[in-house]
Amino acid sequence: MEGNCIEIKNLTKKYKKFTLDNVSIDVPYGTVMGFVGENGAGKTTTIKAILGLLAADSGSVQVMGEEAYNMSGATKEKIGVVFDVPPFPPALNAKQMNKIFRGMYKNWDGEKFFKLLEKFEIPTDKKLKGFSRGMGMRFSIAQALSHGAELLVLDEPTGGLDPIIRSETMDILRDFMAEDEKNTIFFSTHITSDLDRLADYICFVHKGKVVFTEERNELMEKYRILKCTDEQLSLIDKEDIIGMRKGRFASEVLTNAADKYPDIAADVPNIDEIMVYFISKDGE
Repeated sequence: MEGNCIEIKNLTKKYKKFTLDNVSIDVPYGTVMGFVGENGAGKTTTIKAILGLLAADSGSVQVMGEEAYNMSGATKEKIGVVFDVPPFPPALNAKQMNKIFRGMYKNWDGEKFFKLLEKFEIPTDKKLKGFSRGMGMRFSIAQALSHGAELLVLDEPTGGLDPIIRSETMDILRDFMAEDEKNTIFFSTHITSDLDRLADYICFVHKGKVVFTEERNELMEKYRILKCTDEQLSLIDKEDIIGMRKGRFASEVLTNAADKYPDIAADVPNIDEIMVYFISKDGE
């Protein structure tokens, strides 16, 4: 399906000690956008703007062709949301929540909900306040996937999950993407290894600003870490150095121009390393 499921244009939101500054992100239908950055970088503020939970000071956010802050009920029903902290009544259990969800969503699928709970090993009679963080996240994911959503907005959905459950969750999210060509995921996380398995695009935000938005595969092909002696470092053009770490005996340089330096050993960086080098100032 052509077009963008989410369009964020020059979004700015100012707080006392933080500003989300002129952020622009396009998320095409049928893709997974990995949204990464350190704590306090602006990820949750951006997600709240996408969900229409805050008004921008300037710029615009459109979701499925509608202004996010004035989104219709019909469009809201097409969005499945997983927050870092699940927002469900702690005194209720899964069976009771199923009845509430059935009244909230026109397309609620109770059978699918309970199948997911069983897969995630979530008890249906236990009060939510007795859930661990991991159980709460798994419950939220099951809820988000059980009402016919076409867009999933996930804020740190695998936080608190053990590696096995995280792997199963990634499999379920891949199944969601395979169900319909228009299904889309906006996935905020600090566990970047999850994005290696799922994301089509990576958007990196730092101190309220977008540093880059790249196709994940191109990102891995584009950048290299050069491991060089002081003599080799002196041969690298400054404009080719994106970030640097200086060691006692050698230096490491992130570059997108590794082909210019065939005599210097080069490694393929992971997403975490690319982020760190992009925000490094003096390589220390």
